Amino acid sequence: MAEKSDVFISIEHEELRGISRTVAEIEWLLLILTLLYQVVEGPAEFDRTAIAASLFFYAAFILAFHYVNFHRRESRWKVAIETWVMIVFITWVVWFTGQLKSPLLNLYLLPIITSSLSLGKFATLLEMGLITACYVFLGWYSIEPPVFSLGGATVLLAQLAPMLLVAYITTMFSADIRYGLNKAKLLSETDELTGIYNMRGFYLIADRAFAQAVRYLRPVSVLMIDSDDLKAVNDEHGHDAGNELLRLIATGIKAQLRTTDVLARYGGDEFVVLLPDAGPAGTRDVAERIRDSIARRPLELRDRSVPITVSIGLASYPDDGHGMETIMRRADEAMYRAKAGGRNRVVSFSHSGNA
Repeated sequence: MAEKSDVFISIEHEELRGISRTVAEIEWLLLILTLLYQVVEGPAEFDRTAIAASLFFYAAFILAFHYVNFHRRESRWKVAIETWVMIVFITWVVWFTGQLKSPLLNLYLLPIITSSLSLGKFATLLEMGLITACYVFLGWYSIEPPVFSLGGATVLLAQLAPMLLVAYITTMFSADIRYGLNKAKLLSETDELTGIYNMRGFYLIADRAFAQAVRYLRPVSVLMIDSDDLKAVNDEHGHDAGNELLRLIATGIKAQLRTTDVLARYGGDEFVVLLPDAGPAGTRDVAERIRDSIARRPLELRDRSVPITVSIGLASYPDDGHGMETIMRRADEAMYRAKAGGRNRVVSFSHSGNA
């Protein structure tokens, strides 16, 4: 799988690990509350035995899912399975503690909250459907009038209403919080002017991509790209025109890249590109396409078209170094050689100092 995708999967996995820890704590809370009822309330002997058996099996399930690596990779399906098992466990306990008159009936709020926080609206709706079915099952003989009559349905809805409200509010809050966090994350990793990665976002992806290149003995290359015209455009046409030039260059670079390549604004008028699985020859072809594409597309201002060019330096792992910082530094050196050699050209790093 492509390196960029691997990084996003890794971030998702870290989020799921945090969710999994929270779910485990909720499950232990459910277990403790049921155990306290077992000790303090003291149901009938048969009921006590049935609840004790369910406590044992549910504790074994928690241990298997969270501490014995029974399910090695975290996923939302794993969380969904845990909430379903939680509902089955609660239904069993409620059946032996008074059914719809059970003091433990509100334990159904725990899987609802878990689903709302981690699985989203649709999954929570399905959870509510399952809990409603459990309510019908538990109240089949205890609700008067019968469940499927108008009066029985009204009683059932009245009992389910608080849970529906909790599910709705928690899901809305969760969606708003997740949106805010994603927005903040996007802003912290994106260059405001060009819409591409800033260096924080670049390093999040590049470090992992480079580590994988080292691990699997695959090439990876870096392009350092610098505008030849920004200062002149700023001086003659103003900073708005200079900003438009930077956006134009970013768009021109992006058009020549694969989806697995990573483009970022390095700072000022300089850009950096990471090309996974690309050796020196292939990278130079990409660099020439970028240079030619930008040179063919002038900056269109109100009264004139301004020709623009870029100078590009490239360096590759493992030919030009064995560390990410080294490769970037040497690509930067090659870019300055391109500047010194007349601009609007591509220069590969050379240990001898010759282009």
